Amino acid sequence: MAFVTSDGKLKSISRLELPPPGRIQLTDSLSLAYYQLWRTQPAVRTSVSFLARNIAHLGLHVFARKGDADRQRITDHPLARLLSKPSPYTTRYRLMDALIHDLAIYDMAFWQKITTKDGVEGLVRIPPDFVTPKGESWLTPEYFEVKGSAGKIDVKPDQIVFFRGYSNTGIAGESPLEALRQTLSEEYEAGRMREQVLKNGARVSGYLERPARTSGVADWSDTARERFREGWRAQYTGSGPQSGGTPILEDGMKFVSASQTAEQLQYIEARKLTREEVATAYFIPPSMLGIMGSATFSNIQEQHKMLYQDTLGPWLQMIKEEIELQLVPDLADDNVYVEFNLQEKLSGSFEERAAGIQSSVGGPYITRNEARALDNRPPVPGGDELITPLNVIIGGQASPSDITPTEPGVSNDTEPPADEETEEETQ
Repeated sequence: MAFVTSDGKLKSISRLELPPPGRIQLTDSLSLAYYQLWRTQPAVRTSVSFLARNIAHLGLHVFARKGDADRQRITDHPLARLLSKPSPYTTRYRLMDALIHDLAIYDMAFWQKITTKDGVEGLVRIPPDFVTPKGESWLTPEYFEVKGSAGKIDVKPDQIVFFRGYSNTGIAGESPLEALRQTLSEEYEAGRMREQVLKNGARVSGYLERPARTSGVADWSDTARERFREGWRAQYTGSGPQSGGTPILEDGMKFVSASQTAEQLQYIEARKLTREEVATAYFIPPSMLGIMGSATFSNIQEQHKMLYQDTLGPWLQMIKEEIELQLVPDLADDNVYVEFNLQEKLSGSFEERAAGIQSSVGGPYITRNEARALDNRPPVPGGDELITPLNVIIGGQASPSDITPTEPGVSNDTEPPADEETEEETQ
């Protein structure tokens, strides 16, 4: 039996659930906002900014479909101009960089469309802390409340490009930092403990042991004990003149070290573990963040490809589809779409590409002037003609790098047969 329900009934079954306050309780007395965690936690900032920088520097191109197997890149189009220059005071790089930071920190992001009588003329990023989705429907906000330090405004939903991640019943996603709550709390407490232990730097750290009274050593008076304590603190602690030096003890005293070294505190291991945990939460290969424990030249190359295929690929697809859903209809028809330029990142080195292309086409594939342009050199007369070496035209070679001609029935073996060499040696 088919079950059919209207859109209105579906919207009314639940209310809009607002995202929880963006704070993480690190200790019993300290909680930090998501942004403060990114600003103060090195591992979080490294991972999030790594994602943002690697996505922001990719080109975002606009294409028009010409058929099932044909397309054309368009640059003189309102959508292409808008994405290349979102506003007079925002570059494409900074807009995309802020977008990825917002998504990685808050799991939601907002662009407001700046419209005129001619349509959408600009895009402005709104900090997630400023925006609150409002309405009675759990499917989509009815409007957005944008509130700053000097007031607030209500913005219609068709004037906002709303990016968000997964949420069970809410309208916005859940920050990845929530999954790192325990890791970040442990890192904060461990870091504070290490800071307190290492705060004295290279100064002497320990306690003094004085022989018992029964050993014949005269007992200290209160005045002598206080004088020794003040003298010790003035010389060997803080900014004393002999801080870090070697004290001379009297009356059979013995210094017992009670300090912990950085190795005993596992300082490097703890920092490395935290960075690995945060990198894992964002699906970043550890070697991309400088964690080179088991890295080799070959697997780093493969992880670099995996970065743009498996790590950044889902991010790029999500951003592309949200732009096509919420922005493209305002500026173009259904035949226009956007795509990130991954060709330069996924292609091999220049030598690998040149060898592969040359082998495929069977000869040179660029002119002399095109080659000179790669080195920022001016063109030369006659340099626009494609040269094909004679060994390709006449010799039948597959590539100009082959220097020995190959003809049917003719051997390329220039070495004398083994039996002839043996006969000459015998004679």
